[in-house]
Amino acid sequence: MREIRSRADDVEDKEKGIKIAKKDWEKLHLHIASHNNFPTAAGLASSAAGFACLVFALAKLMNVNEDPSQLSAIARQGSGSACRSLFGGFVKWNMGNKEDGSDSVAVQLVDDKHWDDLVIIIAVVSSRQKETSSTSGMRESVETSLLLQHRAKEVVPVRILQMEEAIKNRDFTSFTKLTCSDSNQFHAVCMDTSPPIFYMNDTSHRIISLVEKWNRSAGTPEIAYTFDAGPNAVMIARNRKVAVELLQGLLYCFPPKPDTDMKSYVLGDTSIVKEAGLEGELPQGIKDKIGSQDQKGEVSYFICSRPGRGPVVLQDQTQALLHPQTGLPK
Repeated sequence: MREIRSRADDVEDKEKGIKIAKKDWEKLHLHIASHNNFPTAAGLASSAAGFACLVFALAKLMNVNEDPSQLSAIARQGSGSACRSLFGGFVKWNMGNKEDGSDSVAVQLVDDKHWDDLVIIIAVVSSRQKETSSTSGMRESVETSLLLQHRAKEVVPVRILQMEEAIKNRDFTSFTKLTCSDSNQFHAVCMDTSPPIFYMNDTSHRIISLVEKWNRSAGTPEIAYTFDAGPNAVMIARNRKVAVELLQGLLYCFPPKPDTDMKSYVLGDTSIVKEAGLEGELPQGIKDKIGSQDQKGEVSYFICSRPGRGPVVLQDQTQALLHPQTGLPK
């Protein structure tokens, strides 16, 4: 609030009869209502979404005319990853060199149209709040993990450059190798922490096994996986055809519980479900790719998505969480 207010400017809306001088923002109070349409504190970057949304909304409200990169330095003070969520497409968080951290900002590498073949399928393995928060877990890893020190000095700087090249060239083979390796190493760091942190569970491991078998069977990487600080899998398919087949395989291995409505089991871009044609026998080609799946894991639900465009201002006020007349939460 302090950072945004210090950058605020005059606001005037003649239609609504609103006129607020820059100096007046210090005297005004705010009602803030926040809502996620995905699990909170479950390892799906809910804090990043929340703080990015808050900073973006405040900046729009107070007429802050600053580059999103400068705003990202404010957002990351609430949640580090939030700095990246102020942009769409593929975003890099620059570490910066200044002691005060003022140059530790996010920059957009490419927009969401650059690689729009990609489709994202998220398996929400557990929507429960995790036992170890991302903040406390990272603090403990910094203090106790020797692997984290090696990773920060030797591994990450090289991988960032390699990932930038893979994204710019739309090199899915390199992208998959880097994405999966970095996810696995992050969780190795968690295991190397004292006491060890266990974010993934048996279903998470089954999903990794499924993707690895799939890519080996295909002869070339078709799916990348990554896990944040939680058990939930983010799978990135190289194109829509692969995504449709992947969803068929996932629903075969992780079927909904009896009487579950498919509309509540697969969310987001539900057109993929229609293309998957879930009636009838699973095609043999997909069975060959996923291999033997004797044990059925449990998934709460799936979300189908794609690389997004970043924050936008709502045009439909019925979606707003605040009452337009009173300004209070609905």
